[in-house]
Amino acid sequence: MNLDFTIKSYRQLLQSFKTAGYQSYTFEDYLTKKPEGRVVIFRHDVDEQPGNALKMAQAEHDLGIQATYYFRIVKQSNDPQIIRQIAAMGHEIGYHYEDLSRAKGNVAQAMTTFTKNLEYFRTFYPVRTICMHGSSTSEHDNRTLWKEHKMEDYGIIGEPYLSLDFSKVFYLTDTGFAWDGGKFATRDIVENPFGLSFHSSDQVAACVNEGRFPVQSMILSHTLWTDNLFDWCHLHSREYIRNRVKLLSKRNRFVKMFYKKLVSMYWRF
Repeated sequence: MNLDFTIKSYRQLLQSFKTAGYQSYTFEDYLTKKPEGRVVIFRHDVDEQPGNALKMAQAEHDLGIQATYYFRIVKQSNDPQIIRQIAAMGHEIGYHYEDLSRAKGNVAQAMTTFTKNLEYFRTFYPVRTICMHGSSTSEHDNRTLWKEHKMEDYGIIGEPYLSLDFSKVFYLTDTGFAWDGGKFATRDIVENPFGLSFHSSDQVAACVNEGRFPVQSMILSHTLWTDNLFDWCHLHSREYIRNRVKLLSKRNRFVKMFYKKLVSMYWRF
């Protein structure tokens, strides 16, 4: 039995789309070129494990695929050397922003740090798209920044959750270390009118191979995929526990407070 969520299984998943005739686009190129036909946007939120992001980027590069990588400003994500290497392969770099949650809802302060952080990431790549970080333990939704401000004023042309019509573009995410882990998500949730659900990467590939996969899609793969067995076991176990705590925290305020404290300690800035 082959392990899922490894670089090996990711390569196999990528190959299935190549074989089926899908064209890959970065999110930036998708918005500007408006392609038709079989199209897939491979997106990665680099919450942590940037070394794994580099290996995923290499796998894509080897197959002639360009993807989009959203990096956070926190030290667990923000690795300048790796960002440069991924950009050098032709992948898009974007800002995985969380400024409103970090500013505890202070919009003015959030826009100040957003501008500063955006300019930082533009030293690696001419960033034109951004994507909110879910900040699951925060009461503040980072996307609400754009109720008072315009992305265009900052040279931004798109944000996945605000710029895509997910009734036409199928959204598939591995949130919770599972393709069917949507119940563990807090904010990266969209309506799924396509009636498709998958448990494994093999099931996704089979759907693609059988010609049943939607014509256009955005696939979000976080950077927990690894071929290292020790790391895989550690991350799989951690996510299993974390997912259940997240569910429990939705019903129990004491668990929610405890979970929030743990998350704060882990992502200490």
